[in-house]
Amino acid sequence: MARWPAGSNQASNRCRRSESSNARRKRRSRNIPVPGGMLTRPLPEMAPVRRALVLPRVARSGQEGCRVPRWHPLTVTTGGADNRPVERWKALVATPAGRFVVRYAAALAVGFVLIALKPVNDHVVNPYTTFVAHQARVALNLLGEGASVHGQVLSSPRFSVTIFNGCNGLEAILIFVCGVLAFPATWRSRLLGAAVGFLAIQLINTVRVVSLFYVGVFKPEWFSTSHVFVWQSIIVVFAVILWLLWARRHAVAAARR
Repeated sequence: MARWPAGSNQASNRCRRSESSNARRKRRSRNIPVPGGMLTRPLPEMAPVRRALVLPRVARSGQEGCRVPRWHPLTVTTGGADNRPVERWKALVATPAGRFVVRYAAALAVGFVLIALKPVNDHVVNPYTTFVAHQARVALNLLGEGASVHGQVLSSPRFSVTIFNGCNGLEAILIFVCGVLAFPATWRSRLLGAAVGFLAIQLINTVRVVSLFYVGVFKPEWFSTSHVFVWQSIIVVFAVILWLLWARRHAVAAARR
């Protein structure tokens, strides 16, 4: 039979107490994963730090920390909540898409403000509307209508229509041209795209005026609906689709380079 030295029970008890205290210390200071790093308990030591840890439950008095359930996420917040809109704006402008949106909105606002000014309306918009009326007159005369233009009034022996500023396609042209100029492409591509888009929208607007003329001839009760809802929507959608096709082509070309 083996004999144990005297005092072995006391030594083993001390070893057990030391191991249990070490285990408790490890459990008490275990790491908790949080976004951006690891959080080591106990929590009261983090009080002076500016980055505050927001817990879903508050620790009771006398406890070193609060035990957080696994289904409760830990969120880390930083100071300066008033700067969040500024930071979001800076983050938006820092991206190519954000810069395009800002440039496009600014160009569109400037364009619509300009055409609303009386000097611009008198010396630019009204002559342009008269030019649109003459284009429609040429198209109608090719179809044998014998139309004529007096100011902004397009008339024939069968029907007469007045072309106002909303019927000249200028809004759709602004939507397309501003989108082209705001897009991150070479200036040569932008100017060429704006010119081609202007001609395409002008052509579809001439078709619009001629078709509305014949709607007034054959179905006068449909004229208002066709003018306000149908053709106005078609012109705007055409301008948007035309810009999407142009932007897709140049975006693919830029990606290949």
